[in-house]
Amino acid sequence: MEKLTNKEEEIMKILWRLKKAFVKEIMQEITENKPHYNTLSTIVRNLEEKKFVGFTAYGKTHQYHPIIAKEAYYKAYVNEDMVEYFDNSYKNIVSFFAKEEKISVDELKEIINLIENGK
Repeated sequence: MEKLTNKEEEIMKILWRLKKAFVKEIMQEITENKPHYNTLSTIVRNLEEKKFVGFTAYGKTHQYHPIIAKEAYYKAYVNEDMVEYFDNSYKNIVSFFAKEEKISVDELKEIINLIENGK
């Protein structure tokens, strides 16, 4: 599985959320920097070629759906990003978010509880 571009990832996030969609429905979900319809259609076809999405044909139009699960994609790339940005350390990740106040003490306690209980 190859890493997606930022725009491809944005489109996949929409498809993961919607479960299935036509290009015009994907377009409606894009709030910033809307691409031209043909550009979006090309991005979706590229995702199909990369085996991230499949489609059901309705005449000349296609309804797209994810083939790759969101969890599988993120699992494949979270370690890569961790190595690149956090020196392969989960501790560095958690401390970064704690310092940036992006994670609360209660959330940290919940994480500790999950670790201690093996869940």
